[in-house]
Amino acid sequence: MSAALLPPSLSSIFSSSSSASNPYPLHCVSPPFNLAASRPARSFLLGATASYSDPSDLSLVSPTSDLTVQALDQKLLTLLRQRKTEDAWIAYTNSPHLPSPTCLSRLVSQLSFQNTRSALTRAQSIVTRLRHERQLHRLDANCLGLLAAAATKAGHTSYATSIVKSMLRSGYLPHVKAWSAVVSGLASSGDDGPVEALRLFKAVTRRVRKFNDLQIVSNSRPDTVAFNAALNACANLGDSEKFLQVFDEMPQYGVEPDALTYNVMIKLCCKTDRKDLLVFVLERILELGIPLCMTTLHSLVSAYVGFGDLKTAEKLVQAMREQRTDLCKILRESGSEDLVENDESVFKKLLPNLTKQSDNEPPLLPKVYAPNSRLYTTLMKGYMQAGRVSDTVKMLEAMRRQDDRSSHPDHVSYTTVVSALVKAGAMDRARQILAEMTRIGVPPNLMTYNILFKGYCMQLQIDQARELLKEMVDDAGIQPDVVSYNILIDGCILVDDSAGALAFFNEMRAKGIAPTKISYTTLMKAFALSGQPKLAHRVFDEMLNDPRVKADRIAWNMLVEGYCRLGLVEEAKKIIEKMKENGLYPDVATYGSLANGIALARRPGEALLLWNEVKERCRVDKEGGKSDSSIAPPLKPDEGLLDTLADICVRAAFFKKALEIVACMEEHGIPPNKTKFTRIYVEMHSRMFTSKHASQARQDRRIERKRAAEAFKFWLGLPNSYYGSEWRLEPIDGYDSDSL
Repeated sequence: MSAALLPPSLSSIFSSSSSASNPYPLHCVSPPFNLAASRPARSFLLGATASYSDPSDLSLVSPTSDLTVQALDQKLLTLLRQRKTEDAWIAYTNSPHLPSPTCLSRLVSQLSFQNTRSALTRAQSIVTRLRHERQLHRLDANCLGLLAAAATKAGHTSYATSIVKSMLRSGYLPHVKAWSAVVSGLASSGDDGPVEALRLFKAVTRRVRKFNDLQIVSNSRPDTVAFNAALNACANLGDSEKFLQVFDEMPQYGVEPDALTYNVMIKLCCKTDRKDLLVFVLERILELGIPLCMTTLHSLVSAYVGFGDLKTAEKLVQAMREQRTDLCKILRESGSEDLVENDESVFKKLLPNLTKQSDNEPPLLPKVYAPNSRLYTTLMKGYMQAGRVSDTVKMLEAMRRQDDRSSHPDHVSYTTVVSALVKAGAMDRARQILAEMTRIGVPPNLMTYNILFKGYCMQLQIDQARELLKEMVDDAGIQPDVVSYNILIDGCILVDDSAGALAFFNEMRAKGIAPTKISYTTLMKAFALSGQPKLAHRVFDEMLNDPRVKADRIAWNMLVEGYCRLGLVEEAKKIIEKMKENGLYPDVATYGSLANGIALARRPGEALLLWNEVKERCRVDKEGGKSDSSIAPPLKPDEGLLDTLADICVRAAFFKKALEIVACMEEHGIPPNKTKFTRIYVEMHSRMFTSKHASQARQDRRIERKRAAEAFKFWLGLPNSYYGSEWRLEPIDGYDSDSL
């Protein structure tokens, strides 16, 4: 796709600010709150867009009298008390002066409480105005907490986190419902979310502990919900040590674990590959007398499905169907061979019943729990993941025949069957299930359509995906989300349609849907694969300027690959240097792309430099890691990287380096392709040293290279002067083996 054929909207995308295409242009590069009016304002951008006048344009200087000001404030306060938030917002925007702290706090609170996109944008615009006017001290802790919770619910955890942190720095203690919501949102987000969740949890609890009078901080003290959010972060990290630390803090605040606490512990067992402990988590719940809920049983079935142990999951569901209460006994018998003897892990402290596992009979459930549609659907997902499509369909039919309506298939059940059929490539049958859902009154949701989009794209039927998108919007009234567009953009890449990928990206932005990291990297991939690295670079720059996403190593690697696919080695090396400056060291994929670019550009000298760097990183790995943070981390090379480097060296007659590389391949258990290297040698170098007319000086200079060539021929098994003796790379006959 040439630049001339690009849609006109491309320039508008990359030339306009993020606030012009997204209703939540949050730039949380620094804390938004600086409540001390004497401090200078920091550089912090918090944009807002809406179809109303910008309140930041209003001047604090009011020509009206004090009486008029009081009347306007009273009018605004009356509207707020009557819950006429829309009218109050209009009155605020039309006010020639800054309202009172009470009015401002109430307005931000009510806008945040609405939990809508436009309301959140308006609340943020008030914060922006107050920050510019250095009047943020007019907002109270309650409204700021509500704003943080609303931002978390909208998916803007970075913005919400900055609010809570700034409140702590300013001496405010947010309500536990507010800060725990932010911790929960961070714990479930990707990237560094769980780590940030634990940091925020510790920051709040550290501040709470500084108060001797517990009554003062009673509304901010962590409760069970807050602890469960922090424990969920530990479980998502798979860090049992931190999990135990947080768990041990619960008694300090008079907090007791509940069923959700142990549901999170089940997740931790899965993350740490401890299937043998699942039954003891269930027994611990029963031992403590914690009310059991279906969510716990669902978590157990889901855990066994995740471990690939469908047999135990089936036993558990079947026992519930038979109205049995001895589930613990069934799980013990099923997992007896998996028990870890002499377990000295932290789980002995988390599950004290581990030490008396052989002394007591397994406890019984307090009552019978019948499986519901969610439980059956989880088992169906296990069948789907195992490729058992027929069993997945049979389970759906069995659920239809259940007398208990709570066991009838819902939209999740049908979506699971659709996913299984899509995975098997049966798109026509999947569309029939979609039509059946509509016919029987179980309407498909967005996830159902996204799975179908994925199926069409994987089968390179992008036109059918477009038709389904139109049908979804026009007939079902369902609007696509960022996941939908990411799938469609990726589908365009599969059919080599970078223009289509850009069109979907533009359409997504035009609808006010904020791109994710996947959106940017997928569009970069489209341009990189189509030989347009400069456009990929422009997408990357846009990604760097978007505070909602963080450019990771995948994005950098995609940019490197874009240049390397055209053999633009120098540009790729500049990107790698910038990558290092940003604290990200190249990985195997980075080096692999660079090696391919070097091969395409036919610059074997660059391959030697790259091999030296790779070799040093491999040496760090062999020596057991790094001791200094300034040193590049260890590297474990893969077959593609080493094979490409060896190929370059053999073609360039750098036989000594080629032998080093193949030795590295063998050391890492990678079998070198001797057949390929033999063919290259015979085609390119079989007559290397046959000239009889070279001068003696030239012949002398060839001795070392000839010796390396003979060693390489020996490794290939070709006729050479080393037969009958073991070849070495060390100097022989007085010659020095300097690097080539």
